[in-house]
Amino acid sequence: MTRIPEHDREMIETAMYLPMVLKILERDMEIFQKGQYKLRRPYLELIEEAMKSVQRDLKMAKEHLRKESISIAEVKEILNLPNTAFIIKGMKNSIITLIHGYETNVKIY
Repeated sequence: MTRIPEHDREMIETAMYLPMVLKILERDMEIFQKGQYKLRRPYLELIEEAMKSVQRDLKMAKEHLRKESISIAEVKEILNLPNTAFIIKGMKNSIITLIHGYETNVKIY
């Protein structure tokens, strides 16, 4: 991803990682809703605000990618790591993402 403009690269990374952040926040929301906490509401409100912020950022990133004719797709796994392909104005590139390692750590949490 070295020849990709900095801003586009940031948007690609944002579009790849923020969905994972949303999943984590959704799981945290479920944990707080089901748990026996005395002060549950402040935590739920904090998580809701974080989710709204992540959703706004993700929407902006997807709009930018659409405007710049950039598409992202997870293709196949190489060495048990997802291989993400992205097409920038007709030129295909691919990278091996480290999402798998993050997901493993998240599941342990």
